[in-house]
Amino acid sequence: MPVPRSRPRSKRRTVAAHVAVLIAATLVAPVPSRAPAAAATAPVNLARTGTATASSVELDRADFVAARVNDGDRGTRWSSKYQDDNWVQVRLATPATVDHVVLAWPNACARDFTLQTSANGTTWTDVARVQRDTCPRTDVIAVNSAQPVSHVRMQGHQRWATYGYSISEFEIWNAPAPAPSRGLLPRPVSLTETGGTPYTLNRNTPVVTVGPQATAPATYLAGLLRPATGYALPVLTSSSAPAPIVVEVGAGKGPAGQAAEGYRLVVTTAKIQISADTANGALNGVQTLRQLLPQWVESDTVVDAAWTVPAVTVSDHPRFAHRGMMLDVARSFYPVHEVKAYIDAAAQYKINRLHLHLTDDQGWRIALDNPADNPAGIDYGLLTSVSGRTAMTYDDNGQLMGTELGVTGFYTKADYAEIVRYAGLNGMTVVPEIDMPGHTNAALHAIPQLNTAGAAPKPTAGARTAPANGTGNVGYSTLDAASPATYEFVTQVLTQIAAMTPGPYLHIGGDEAHVTSHANYTTMVDAFNATVASLGKTVVGWNEYAGTALPQDRAVVQYWNGDRTAVANAVTGRGAKVVLSPASHTYVPQKQDSRQPLGGTWACGGPCGLDRHYNWDPGTFIPHIAETSVLGVESALWGEFIRRLGQAQYYSLPRLIATAEVGWTPQAQRDYADFTTRLSVAGGRLTLQGVNFFPTADVAWRRQAIGRSATATVGAPAGAAWTVTAPGAGSADLTATVTWSDGRVETLTPTATHEPSIPAMRVNSAFTVLSRRTFGTPGTYTGTLSVRSAGLPPVEAPLTVTVRAA
Repeated sequence: MPVPRSRPRSKRRTVAAHVAVLIAATLVAPVPSRAPAAAATAPVNLARTGTATASSVELDRADFVAARVNDGDRGTRWSSKYQDDNWVQVRLATPATVDHVVLAWPNACARDFTLQTSANGTTWTDVARVQRDTCPRTDVIAVNSAQPVSHVRMQGHQRWATYGYSISEFEIWNAPAPAPSRGLLPRPVSLTETGGTPYTLNRNTPVVTVGPQATAPATYLAGLLRPATGYALPVLTSSSAPAPIVVEVGAGKGPAGQAAEGYRLVVTTAKIQISADTANGALNGVQTLRQLLPQWVESDTVVDAAWTVPAVTVSDHPRFAHRGMMLDVARSFYPVHEVKAYIDAAAQYKINRLHLHLTDDQGWRIALDNPADNPAGIDYGLLTSVSGRTAMTYDDNGQLMGTELGVTGFYTKADYAEIVRYAGLNGMTVVPEIDMPGHTNAALHAIPQLNTAGAAPKPTAGARTAPANGTGNVGYSTLDAASPATYEFVTQVLTQIAAMTPGPYLHIGGDEAHVTSHANYTTMVDAFNATVASLGKTVVGWNEYAGTALPQDRAVVQYWNGDRTAVANAVTGRGAKVVLSPASHTYVPQKQDSRQPLGGTWACGGPCGLDRHYNWDPGTFIPHIAETSVLGVESALWGEFIRRLGQAQYYSLPRLIATAEVGWTPQAQRDYADFTTRLSVAGGRLTLQGVNFFPTADVAWRRQAIGRSATATVGAPAGAAWTVTAPGAGSADLTATVTWSDGRVETLTPTATHEPSIPAMRVNSAFTVLSRRTFGTPGTYTGTLSVRSAGLPPVEAPLTVTVRAA
């Protein structure tokens, strides 16, 4: 879909926050660059060459011995016997100074323990007493030893439960985790840091367009940059101003053979140039440029930052054409402004498909008109007036599904048009789904004419329609294959949806039709496929429909679970393309961390962590088909228990970012350690955007700070303030000091609007550090904030206070 001509900047949302109290400082490789990097001494995990011993081993089993804590594999563990007074220690190969220790606890944590060091293995020094009530978790403990130590020990005082202690990795680091230099997501196909002088954006910078299709991405870029910079950034067709940003769109401007979405980005001290064959390709270049600017560009208010961009050359294009996200609005509704916010968070990672699951057993979310030709006399307005007012409620045992009742509501045709328009502004094509012939209870509940003999479930005595369903039950509903009203209804629904949808796809569902006989299923789905084709659209369906009469070379099978061979047969026999949404790699309602109270575990046999969403290859997932038959990948957010935008973001991100890179970056260039390093930079950006994301424990989320200069009078509080982003951290995890140019040092407490909380499904907001210091003499004073947290290098930010006479 072409990018429309403007991109109004949506209001940043201040979203509630919290999660893991402590995060791992896992070390990962630096972001790759084609240019050689200066040599640096990387931090070393001293435990890897040390010798681990323990006071006891659970059941005396060889697979639980102490050596498991320093084998570099978090899939193994040491476990103790079932008493509180147990310990595990690592003797270093050579005595060394220690910066910090990381303890990765699986499901048998310590409620109370002491971290100790020793220079001889006999005399011990207590470093920290740690008492926590969360499990599992990762503890990062600052040691900062002044003298070399030879041993580090975890001395337990109280276990989590009746079992022993378990530690999967005992890491002992000699230096803080390194700060990555770049945070580009997805990783570009080719990036060269030229080593030239960085480009600096200034208040006279114009955005110059070359080619009529350049206007939309250039306008989008200017809209992104204006709030934080305060610069006018006029979008012009020509300019003689120095240091312009040039957006050029035209045939042959992007990488060869990658016209649809490829782009080139060249940054020198004199100019930034984005070149592409299409507006969407240029928009991809805009998103990369955005990530090369300081994170403070995401602020909604003016920030006094140096707006520099490193000198780079990027040539980039996606691996797959389809990089999607599905939002289930049927089980619990998302109003238009929340859908827009969901789009905003994903678009920066080059997600280009928005799959809206508009109907299901629990609700119907799209308004339709009554047609002039209506033989069955169906009132299509009942779909929303009746089933627009239903949603998820309680399970069969009367337990609330989620933290609150599902949200009811529906989209008018104008609402839907606005979603389509806004998605297009962000380079996304909307894929609407009307799920059938199963998952149709909402339609049956609203429309009496659909409740014929072969439909299920049956109306209760005296009722004309099936009862509403607010539980999570699936597979129990079906349309009637023998009823003419079924086909009249489906044809009318698809015809109206097709007319509202400029994109090429209509999704008909087709999954989990458990009470529909195979013959009836095939009869109905074959007819639905033909209807979609007659409307000039490409039909999409879940993989259960792979064996039906798919339109030759004009069908897409979306795989989620089950028979992969049937999918391969649809490719080889019907010329179908494949979108991959395997539950174990893309289903975000599954828990990503076992500390989360809500979420499924069926897809992965436990939490589906960030690594599961990243470490898979779509090109080889379906056997016996070529990668060229894979249209792409899609993250799926189902709504059984997720309510409203904040929870949707918390369960989707950062796993959606992993899916974005899986769909964009060539397989040979992907590496999980490299990905988490780049992801660590994105946390601050998401914080400033007000996006509620889960700060995954094995990402060493980067802290950043900036000061806001102030003016004060002698004797009055200066009001000097700094903003600090520290994803996953609570106020107690940060130590802040300010050193003034006159020698005074203050110890200050960072405060946040929202502290992190995994049970509440919120990440922390940005922190404010405020100095109320008074000055006795006029002059100019510089205050430098230093923020420290275990396992990471200190973050510093200066500001200036100008003091005038009273």
